[in-house]
Amino acid sequence: MTRAPRTDNRTLRAIDLFSGCGGLSLGLRRAGFTVAAAVEIDPKAQETYRLNHPKVRLYGRDIRDLSPRQVLLEAGLKPGELDLLAGCPPCQGFSRLRTMNKRTAVRDDRNNLVADFFRFVQAIRPKTVMLENVPALAKDARFLKMRRQLHALGYKTVVHVLDAADYAVPQRRKRLIMLASNVHEPAIADKVRRRVTVRQALSGLRKPVEASDKLHALAEKRTEHVRRLIALIPKDGGSRCDLPERYRLECHKRSDGFSDVYGRMAWDDVSPTITSGCHNPSKGRFLHPSQNRTITLREAAILQGFPRRYRFNVEHGKEAIALMIGNALPPPFIAAHAKALRRGLEARETD
Repeated sequence: MTRAPRTDNRTLRAIDLFSGCGGLSLGLRRAGFTVAAAVEIDPKAQETYRLNHPKVRLYGRDIRDLSPRQVLLEAGLKPGELDLLAGCPPCQGFSRLRTMNKRTAVRDDRNNLVADFFRFVQAIRPKTVMLENVPALAKDARFLKMRRQLHALGYKTVVHVLDAADYAVPQRRKRLIMLASNVHEPAIADKVRRRVTVRQALSGLRKPVEASDKLHALAEKRTEHVRRLIALIPKDGGSRCDLPERYRLECHKRSDGFSDVYGRMAWDDVSPTITSGCHNPSKGRFLHPSQNRTITLREAAILQGFPRRYRFNVEHGKEAIALMIGNALPPPFIAAHAKALRRGLEARETD
């Protein structure tokens, strides 16, 4: 019997839905896939994506108004030929803070984009599928329906909630990942033996005032009172809880929750989850382990798993860039699971 050609002797092609600033595409490329197309609605995220992935055809529009057959045709593919369809439908509606009242089927229009993700699967019939999102999605009726629909189309699926820190991302970040395949039994990637620490991730970076990197050098604007407060936080993992009573902010005295705010990262641990508030000490444990400042946006991007040379337009402003970084998919996490799918494709084609 003649064997089918090995996958590693041809181009593996992927499409990235809800691409954001490009973390998913970067992870796919690291896993050996060529990204044939991407879809993103936000103009600033589109510009950032193009800065870093100039050869990818980017559809800068609402996915709800986009025909999957058009995307497939313009990629030079037919239904069933795409190796991987991947995406992360916007997840704010499923976020932990939005579901603390125990409701998981949150009423948010963005949650319905899961159905558009499936619409692309149904039309394109990719060999494998990857969906990444927040853990709360696992119990949402729309996600459960989509998984049943995938099974009806002949896909086998595996769903896990994992910590990105176990996949070479230097931060603690719980995420849901679903892998699906209609050509093999999908399996989650193996964890790394050692986590990447903040010290390892940020090693060798200059102080912001000495940096030529504009993203790293973006200045902070803090009141004198806040600067004094930051200087009092113990180095290497300290928090506001370590301060004497007289130094605590009035709002902190009234609340025992959110103890990580005005906290420092620890050098020899992973960072906390990088969010869109990563440049603000009042939003979480985002103070530098030893310098009296919050982490820079370059440091935030590195802790999210982006390379140091990943390009952002500083003219977009801190808020917009922090939102892109906080919403991004960590490239090492994506690469690990995309490689797992690739191995399955390769094994199938050598049978």
